Amino acid sequence: MVSALKHMKDATTLMSQEKNPMVCLIAPVHTKLLQNTESNTEDSPLVRDIKKAIHDDLSSRYTSEAEKSLLYTASALDPRFKALPFLSEEEREQTYGKVISEAASLEQEVRVEEETPEDNARTAAEVTSDTEEDQEKELPPPPPAKRSCTLHENLLGLAFTNQGRNLYFLKSPEPKSAYARAKDEMAKYRLALTPSLQEDPLHWWSVHQVLYPMIANVAKRYLCIPGSSVSAERVFSTAGDTVTAQRSTLKSEHIDQLVFLNKNVCVPDSGTDDEESDEDE
Repeated sequence: MVSALKHMKDATTLMSQEKNPMVCLIAPVHTKLLQNTESNTEDSPLVRDIKKAIHDDLSSRYTSEAEKSLLYTASALDPRFKALPFLSEEEREQTYGKVISEAASLEQEVRVEEETPEDNARTAAEVTSDTEEDQEKELPPPPPAKRSCTLHENLLGLAFTNQGRNLYFLKSPEPKSAYARAKDEMAKYRLALTPSLQEDPLHWWSVHQVLYPMIANVAKRYLCIPGSSVSAERVFSTAGDTVTAQRSTLKSEHIDQLVFLNKNVCVPDSGTDDEESDEDE
């Protein structure tokens, strides 16, 4: 029984961690548990029954298309699981395509929000003022003074000046669409070096968001989702341990401060170094 339940214990411990039990872990862990609970001829009848019960229960979970889409997208945005080896080739491409479409859509939404009516009115006013100033000018500006051409200009000027560049060289390419830029970022992101499983994906994105800004915006939407309710339930337990019968007169703001400090302050262990420093002082 211990051997049969070992993987379940490891998965429970992993998803119950205080730091970063994110939703991106669910799909890989779920797939791994299904693989580990498949029947084996070497198992005893008791172990085989335990594995079958676990496997049947897990197989009925996360079956809707909405749930699978959310879990697969979150795993694709975690640099540790971006290869999605637990999916078929078709499912992988669909997941990457969803991320690309969402990144392009988010980019357009941000651009529309930045272009406020005040900015449009200000731009129109600036254009109007510039036009009025041009109309107020009575005399045209004097023509530029002619200067003698050098040998470089006589020989190479047509090819290497701005006017000649339009004649002899290709024009600069048109700016890419948001979808094309998101597609390029996804291709580079998939080819990037995969970090170790111990690395924090949030820290990875904080370092690499400059390289993949559009994909990083989508990652912020998904990697903030907790994978379990354990952390939230621990907060209630901490508050219950803080407010006791002997401390029933604590104010609400003090309770908030004590719970915050309990979850966020790291107090170093006192050692000999601290004692020696105190003696020196």
